[in-house]
Amino acid sequence: MKVVIVGAGPAGVTVAETMRYYDRQVEITMISAEPYPPYAPPAMLEHFTTGREVHFWKGKDFADCLGIDYRLGIAAQAILPQDNTITCSDGQRLDYDVLVLSPGAQLHSPLTGQDKRGIYNLKSLSATHELFERIRRGEARTALIVGAGFIGIEVGVVLADMGLEVTQLVRSRVLRQRVDPQISDVLQGMMKERGVRIINDAEADAEAFVGDDHAEGICAKSGTVHRADIIIAATGLKPNIEFLEGSTVQIERTGIPVNEHLRTNISNIYAAGDVAITPNRITSERLVHGNFPNAVVQGKTVAQNILGWDTPYEGADAMNSLKHFGIKVMAVGEWQEEEMAIAKNGTLRKLYFRDDRIVGFCLVGDVHAAGIYRTLMNRKDDVSEFKDQLLQLGFGTGYISSLVP
Repeated sequence: MKVVIVGAGPAGVTVAETMRYYDRQVEITMISAEPYPPYAPPAMLEHFTTGREVHFWKGKDFADCLGIDYRLGIAAQAILPQDNTITCSDGQRLDYDVLVLSPGAQLHSPLTGQDKRGIYNLKSLSATHELFERIRRGEARTALIVGAGFIGIEVGVVLADMGLEVTQLVRSRVLRQRVDPQISDVLQGMMKERGVRIINDAEADAEAFVGDDHAEGICAKSGTVHRADIIIAATGLKPNIEFLEGSTVQIERTGIPVNEHLRTNISNIYAAGDVAITPNRITSERLVHGNFPNAVVQGKTVAQNILGWDTPYEGADAMNSLKHFGIKVMAVGEWQEEEMAIAKNGTLRKLYFRDDRIVGFCLVGDVHAAGIYRTLMNRKDDVSEFKDQLLQLGFGTGYISSLVP
């Protein structure tokens, strides 16, 4: 069997690794548009601030160890499902029995001029390498970040720690789609303490990146121009699915629809990672859930189904964390529901319920109970019998076994 994997992110790598673990004979070819071994985007900040190569999460010799034909710097150009063939940017054609689409995502910004040079994001290793090289060469003293999601606020505090003067343009509040207003206020206060200057309500008014060929700043609709040596966009991502246009693979604006086995509308083509439209485990809403844990689980699911296991995908988790904030922060699931909260000893815990079942939680400072909260949430357990004990700071450290069936 010939398996071709488009993309070398967490989803594609997990497909290859899982298949090779169970089948040493399958022929696996993986193509990557970037000139690097497989890397983990969430670890890039740690790499560039410490120098440790933690981002090569499976090792630089990943492909050799698994016997994979790994082709660097090659992008998919088009696929011909009727011929089981994919054409590549180097002019070659690859035949497949099974095709896995995990090409990842790229920067998406509602601002005009996003194609200018010098607009950075933390999704691409090539772009991130260029960004930090400029800082190390002393070419940048100021940074302007538009957007305040998890990636945006992490890069903001990291650059401030490196001595840059950082300004962040924020639409209404930080992490507005993932945490409630109280948590936003707490995190925004932490950002300011770390030296990040925040301009609220500015992102919504931001209209365009300014500069000739190279971005020099951001212009607001009011005419105000915010300038900096480095411009970083953290406004969202769009799936790399342009090469599928004109093929018979069904695509939507936000990604590739898949069934419960992560198959596309064509039986021998699968999709996983930042392009796969899958149901949310809690809400059942179908959309792309782009985070590392989801990509890994989807990769395993795809591999098992290719091997004939008939493994359904249980659904994606809305789950994010902050690693470079000086304090641990984790947000999981939904937050627009009934809540319970406790703030004590420098920590903040919030749980969100629907019909006495946990549908989300946010932890600031102490995240050790995250595993048990997530288990209760995913199992949809009725927690009414011990609901009043869930926020105790000792919850999840041992006596939980006497509470949870």
